[in-house]
Amino acid sequence: MDILSVHLRLKTWDAEMNKKTKKMVLQPAAGARDLNPQQVETNHLITQRLAKVYQLWGYEEVSPPRVERLETLMAGGAISSKEIAKLVADEPLGLRPEMTASIARAACSRLAQRPRPLRLWAAGTVFESGEAIEGGLYIEENLISGVELLGVKEISAEMELLSLLLAAMEILELKADHCPTLLLGHTCLMNLILSSIKSTNREYVKTALINYDLLTIEQLDHTEELSFSMLDLISLRGSPNIVLNKLEEIFGQNEAIENLRMIFKIISPLANNYNINLQLDPTFQPHFDLYNGIVFQLICQGHSAPMVIAKGGRYDALLSRFGAEDDVSAGVGFSFSVDQLRELIVDFRSSMECQETTLIAYGATEDLEIALKRQHELHQQGKRAIIELKSCEDPQEASKLMKSRNCTNVEWLTK
Repeated sequence: MDILSVHLRLKTWDAEMNKKTKKMVLQPAAGARDLNPQQVETNHLITQRLAKVYQLWGYEEVSPPRVERLETLMAGGAISSKEIAKLVADEPLGLRPEMTASIARAACSRLAQRPRPLRLWAAGTVFESGEAIEGGLYIEENLISGVELLGVKEISAEMELLSLLLAAMEILELKADHCPTLLLGHTCLMNLILSSIKSTNREYVKTALINYDLLTIEQLDHTEELSFSMLDLISLRGSPNIVLNKLEEIFGQNEAIENLRMIFKIISPLANNYNINLQLDPTFQPHFDLYNGIVFQLICQGHSAPMVIAKGGRYDALLSRFGAEDDVSAGVGFSFSVDQLRELIVDFRSSMECQETTLIAYGATEDLEIALKRQHELHQQGKRAIIELKSCEDPQEASKLMKSRNCTNVEWLTK
C-alpha cells in the first residue's frame, strides 16, 4: 500500500470519527433523561393526583431552590459531597440531591416564626452525582413528590405521615401483582444491636449489617463475645409483631420497640385495607444518613426487579443542625419517585389520552383564517383542537392525517 492510499484512508477514518463525535454531542448527558410527551403527561398526572391527597391532609406547597450552598445540601455531613453535583461559582454551590435539607433550612429561617406543626409538600427534580463505571462523573436526575411534617416530636407525627403515605397509594392504581411492601426500620434498633460491639468495630459491623454481608457477620460471631447471634439478627425481618417479640427477648423492653408497637397497631389495619404488606427489618438503613428515628421504604415488584417507589423517615437532628430550638427541632417526611411510578404503572392512562381532540383541516391556504376562528370557538367550549397547518387536497386526506396527529375526529373546512 502506497503513502497516498494510507493518507486517503486516514482522512476517511477521521471524517467518519468526526461524524460520530458530532452525533454523540447530540445525545443527553449521562444520567439525564429525554421524556416524550406521553411520559411528561403521565408525570403531571401522577404529581397532580398526589398533590390532591396532600392538600386534603392540610399540606401547603413550597418550592425549594434547585441550587443551594453545599453546606446546606450536605446536611451537616449526612450527605457526602461526592454525591452532590457541584457548580462553578464564586461560592460553593450545588444541585440538590434531595429536597428535605432545603425545606428544613427554610423552616428554620424564613418560616421560623410560623406556628408548628408545619405541613409542607413539594415536587421537583433532584440531581444525584456519582462515579460512572468507565470513570468520570455522571449526574442522575429524578422527579420526586413528597411531604414534610415539621415541629412535632411525639409519635403522632409518624402515625400521620405513614397514614398519609398509605392514603396516597390508593390513587396510584397499583395492581395486586405489584406486591407493595412497606419496609420499616429504626435507627435506635440498629444502635441497640451495635451497643454490644466494641466501639472500634461498630462502623465496620454496621456496614456489614446494612449490606447483608453474611461472611463478615459470621467471622464476627467467632471473634466478639456476644450474648446473641449476629447471624440470627441479620436474618431477622418479616412480620412486625414477630420481629418485635424476638427483639424484646434479646434486649428487653425498649422505648423504640414500644413506639414501633404503637405505630404498627395504628397502620396495620390501613395497610390491610390497601393490600400493602408490612415488614420490619432492624438492620435496614437508608442510603443518606439523614435520619435518627423511624426509616422506611415502599417497595413494589417491577417488570424485572423490585423498585423503591417511596422512602422517608424522621430527621430531628437535621433541624438541630440548622439551628431549630430544641422544642421544635423535629421533622418527618417522605418522597415518591415519580419516574419509578411512571415506569411501574404502564397502564396509567393520562388525561391527554382520554380527551377528545379535533383536527381542523382545510382545502386551500386562504381558509387558514377560518380554521383559526373555528379553533378559537372550540377552545372557548373547553374542547381540545389543533389545526393542520398545510392545506389538504380533500376530506379523505384529512381523515388519514387525523390518526397520525393522534386526534379523535376531524373537521373539514372550506369556503
